[in-house]
Amino acid sequence: MTEGNTGVPRVGALAYDADNRLLLIRRDNDPGRGLWSVPGGRVEPGESDADAVVREMAEETSLVVEPGALVGTVRRGPYVIADYRCAVVGGTLRPGDDATDARWCDAAAMADLPLVPLLYDTLREWDALPG
Repeated sequence: MTEGNTGVPRVGALAYDADNRLLLIRRDNDPGRGLWSVPGGRVEPGESDADAVVREMAEETSLVVEPGALVGTVRRGPYVIADYRCAVVGGTLRPGDDATDARWCDAAAMADLPLVPLLYDTLREWDALPG
């Protein structure tokens, strides 16, 4: 994704475990400091969305992923976020850069967390809520 009229490019990673729980991180920085979201962030100049997803997941969760299909795209302020389904292929879950916590959540657990605005509704619209 390129910056310009489309907005500032960001990516998000939708990773699910064997129990269909979604991986969430608690954000350490704005926007959304202290709120829970899917891992993700900036697409660096010259970087593909897939490369950005792999890098952001490693930085924020210490997990190695293989990006898959684009699930959806949203605009949040100046940011345009492309969210991709990901398969975890390695690593051990622990929070890293920009994350103070990381955990696998089902829909009930998500309902008890302070989420970034519109995350739950967007995932529901995309039929991407965890089991």
